[in-house]
Amino acid sequence: MSSIEATKPTFDIGKLDGVEKAAILLLSLSEEDAAQILKHLEPKQVQKVGLAMAQMVELNQAKITAVHSLFIEQIQNFSTIGFQSEEFIKRALTAALGEEKAANLIDQIILGGGAKGLDSLKWMDSKQVASIIRNEHPQIQTIVLSYLEPEQSAEILSQFPEKVRLDLTMRIANLEEVQPAALQELNEIMEKQFAGQAGTQTAKMGGLKAAANILNYMDTNIEGLLMDAIRENDEEMAQQIQDLMFVFENLIDVDDRGIQTLLREVQQDVLIKALKGTDENLKEKIYKNMSKRAAELLQDDLEAMAPVRVSDVEAAQKEILSTARRLSDAGEIMLGGGGGDDFL
Repeated sequence: MSSIEATKPTFDIGKLDGVEKAAILLLSLSEEDAAQILKHLEPKQVQKVGLAMAQMVELNQAKITAVHSLFIEQIQNFSTIGFQSEEFIKRALTAALGEEKAANLIDQIILGGGAKGLDSLKWMDSKQVASIIRNEHPQIQTIVLSYLEPEQSAEILSQFPEKVRLDLTMRIANLEEVQPAALQELNEIMEKQFAGQAGTQTAKMGGLKAAANILNYMDTNIEGLLMDAIRENDEEMAQQIQDLMFVFENLIDVDDRGIQTLLREVQQDVLIKALKGTDENLKEKIYKNMSKRAAELLQDDLEAMAPVRVSDVEAAQKEILSTARRLSDAGEIMLGGGGGDDFL
């Protein structure tokens, strides 16, 4: 090894989370290649990556090389990440790449990708979508909320009065499938509104699981009120939804391998807040899936931590649950307990 190679600077890849690694990888590609990757991501995924790209202030060769090396090692793995509105994409990518370079990339993602029909709603702010569907028939509102991602639907539902939230949540729970003709007609309505090109697709949507997923993403107070209201109207439905919901305490049922995977994706400060006041059994589950040194530091931080507002603890727990669901959707962990079995 030459003296030059021996002194070659290295970077600790462990300092970066998954989104930051993806952002660095995309920034190191050509605009065309980056566009080809980004256009396959979900709106929320593009949002997170674009924001990380915009916030990249130090992009030295050692950091790029470390990310490239890890990417090559894990080339057979697939990791998802997220975007909310076209304006946000434009601002984030322009901030990251500069106006001139970002222009071509934005055109390919937003204009070239051409969000169609109902898909166009995925790129909008929840308040915008709520405003668009507010005066539609509850059946149309139900289909829209069932079609969108649970996190976005939860944000949209939060914009409606309590009575409407209850009605729509129960409709979602009772919905099983939508006829192709009805879905096509709704797509065409969206196409006319947003100048897209509607596609034809059938879908099994809604149901108890969909309602549970949406409730999982809602603010804890609203979620509690809504569940109480559902229980008053239909106790059996409320219990079925409750059984399907995955709450923070349910992490104790995730196998050790899943917990380890989850911990690699969670920021330390978020984890500390989430564990504040949590059941000791869950804390022990977390500790035993960390290195001895890391577990000791976490315990010390928890003991030294000043009182935290309940709302901050709940927000941190929601963030971790969101990450857990993303990993579950990607097949990387199994929620609800895997029985210790290996994944295939």
